[in-house]
Amino acid sequence: MAKRIMVVEDNDLNRKLFCDVLKANGYEVVPVADGQDVLSTATKFLPELVIMDIQLPNVSGVDLIAGLKADARLAPTPILAVTAYAGKGDEERIRDAGASDYLAKPVSIGPFMRAVRGLLDD
Repeated sequence: MAKRIMVVEDNDLNRKLFCDVLKANGYEVVPVADGQDVLSTATKFLPELVIMDIQLPNVSGVDLIAGLKADARLAPTPILAVTAYAGKGDEERIRDAGASDYLAKPVSIGPFMRAVRGLLDD
C-alpha cells in the first residue's frame, strides 16, 4: 500500500513538481493549493507525511503546522517544511511549531527525496 503524502504549496509549478516526483516514487499524493483547506483535507486524507510551504497567502505555514500538531489524529504525522523564507532564526521557529525537518528553496530532487524517505522510514 502506497504511503500517503499531502503537499501544501501555493505555487503551481512547485506543487506539480513535488507531486510528480512523489508519484513517480510510488507515493499516493494529495495536493493542496490553499492553506485554508489544509486542516479539512488532512483530517479526510490522514497523510503519513505533510510537505508544507511556509509562505502561503491568507495563512502562515507555521500556524498550519501548529494546527496539525494540535489535532490528536494528525499530531504524530511528520511535517517537512519547504520554504524560501530562510532568514536567521526561521528554521528554529519552524521546528518549534512542530516541523520534523526543513528544506530551503530552491529544492533539489535528491535532498528532497532523502528528506521524504527519512521521515517515512522508507
